[in-house]
Formats: sequence, structure tokens, C-alpha cells
Amino acid sequence: MDIRGIDHVQIAIPVGEEERARAFWIGVLGFDEVAKPPVNAGNGGCWFERAGIALHLGVEADFKPARKAHVAFLVADLDGTQRALEAADAPISAGGAIPGYRRLFSADPFGNRLEFMQRVDRVER
Repeated sequence: MDIRGIDHVQIAIPVGEEERARAFWIGVLGFDEVAKPPVNAGNGGCWFERAGIALHLGVEADFKPARKAHVAFLVADLDGTQRALEAADAPISAGGAIPGYRRLFSADPFGNRLEFMQRVDRVER
């Protein structure tokens, strides 16, 4: 097996909530929406990209938010990220110390846990 990287990450959202998702992922976090291929176009949800990150939002009829599992995004300015999240009324909680990083946790409008991390020095993990 020769794994080369991660192609995309998928997060679940409730059925019919694509517009709320777009408002958050585009309006707050600055992602761009990309067209889904025809084979997936009728399934609901939406796909986004930013900074080489491919994020797929898929709908689930029996949706339950991911409260422990999460995506961790590297950011250049954690304070600016926090301000943008607070302006959108997203929840904010501090993350415990990890050498070489500042971090915080938040959530999308559906309660899916998200982490935002800023490198503060070049400590190798």
C-alpha cells in the first residue's frame, strides 16, 4: 500500500441545510464552492475548496453532529480567525497546549466540531 495523502474530508450536515452551510463555509471561513461531478450532483450537500483543502459536505437524514471527531485547519492568524468566528456567533473554546501551536475549537452551524491551529514555532511533532 502506498498512501500519498488525503484527497478530501467529508462532514455531515442535515438534509436541506445547504444554504446555511454555504453561509458559514463561504461567508465566514472563505472557502469557494466547487461543482460536484454529475454522479454526485443529485445527492444533496455541497463541495468546497480553499488552500488546497477539499471539503465535502454530505447530507444525512438521521444527522448527528460530530462532537469529538473533527477537522483541524492550520491558520496564519488565530486571533483573526477567532474574531471571524465570534462575529458569526460560532462557539469558541480553548484547546489545551500543544508544543509549537496556539489553537481553539469551534463548531459549524450544525454542531460539528472544528479545530483551528496556528503554528508559533517550528517544533517537530
